[in-house]
Amino acid sequence: MKIVFSPKFYRVYSYEPAAEPGRMEAIVRELKGYDFIEPKPAKESEVLLVHSKGHFEYVKQDRDLFEIAMLAVGGAILSAEIAFKEPSFALIRPPGHHASPDSAWGFCYFNNIAIAVKKLLVEKRISKAVIVDFDLHYGDGTANSFSNEPRVKYYHMSGRNIEGIAEFLEKCEYDLVAVSAGFDRHKEDWGGLLETEDYTEIGRILKEFAEKKCSGRRFAVLEGGYNHEVLGKNVRAFLEGFD
Repeated sequence: MKIVFSPKFYRVYSYEPAAEPGRMEAIVRELKGYDFIEPKPAKESEVLLVHSKGHFEYVKQDRDLFEIAMLAVGGAILSAEIAFKEPSFALIRPPGHHASPDSAWGFCYFNNIAIAVKKLLVEKRISKAVIVDFDLHYGDGTANSFSNEPRVKYYHMSGRNIEGIAEFLEKCEYDLVAVSAGFDRHKEDWGGLLETEDYTEIGRILKEFAEKKCSGRRFAVLEGGYNHEVLGKNVRAFLEGFD
């Protein structure tokens, strides 16, 4: 298991909950013992695989935000590449699943996971993929990014229905499992629904189906999760099942 991370992600680039000081530190403290690898910023051409030129230029107007957003995309791309050898987790921010091709909201700017998956498709390294999103909020940006792309299936977990993930994965054919890993559904976070051990079970299900259907190819990227007291523990619990 590789953790894709850069100390630059500690930077507080806005006043949003996803950018709060201490958020990334809380996760890194819990992941001691894992192998960390540092990403490079994405290229403009990679971002434009999903986003319009106009949206790209809009985000670029804020230089500090743009720099960290490009690094986040680069982290997701590196995590997807690592997935061909071993599971990986992109510990990145800003999150991305509310970023559509020509718009964004919800603390998101570029759709990290969508760009990473689209790049693999364009390069013909995969022919089909599934994206599982267990964040509290529906990843409208991810769904919009692939609304006319039959090679990519998107699934958003509802409520506490962890079993629904297995039912979805059982029905699909895919070459890779990509995961939007949001931890704001926890009982001590915004959603008030999941126990910490539930994230281990989610990770285990994703691992099981990746190993069963696509030679284990799987990666996850950080989306939400805002209670610093439990966030790191929840991420570690997920990775213990996912690894």
